[in-house]
Amino acid sequence: MTERDDLLALVTDQRANFLFTVAEIDDEQARARTTVSELTLGGLVKHLGFMQRMWLSVIDGTAPAKVEWSDLDPDGNRMTDSDTLPELLDAFHAASAAFDGAVRDEADLDREITLPTYPWSPPDPIVWSVRRVLWHVFREIAHHSGHADIIREALDGANTTAKMAEAASKGQ
Repeated sequence: MTERDDLLALVTDQRANFLFTVAEIDDEQARARTTVSELTLGGLVKHLGFMQRMWLSVIDGTAPAKVEWSDLDPDGNRMTDSDTLPELLDAFHAASAAFDGAVRDEADLDREITLPTYPWSPPDPIVWSVRRVLWHVFREIAHHSGHADIIREALDGANTTAKMAEAASKGQ
């Protein structure tokens, strides 16, 4: 197994853990706020799909060089009334497949990429390797998986670790 395979396996595993957290809920539950935070399970699914598409555009060179506040979607991290969880999950899976495909096709994980600038970016350009982008995507999914786990436990008591253990015992 190569380093690339190992890194993609870690990202895939973290996505699977996240998806256990949002399994078997409906749209109403996906929109529910269960903590003082604005975060919802559906909003996290939407954000993680968007985040993977955004980093794919950085890797493939189609991202804009500069992003202004007016370019940002105010509903980009929120499950709106017109969103459905199945649609958000489809977009998440499509973004995951496209991102992984780009990483698999990348000739050099050490290739350097200048990141887009955002209103909150430091004044000097930021340059990352494709490898660092991959690690960042892993960190984002892991970070938000923790949020999702807390939201889900507050929603209905479901526990992601217990769901993972149950799936493992069934060989899934």
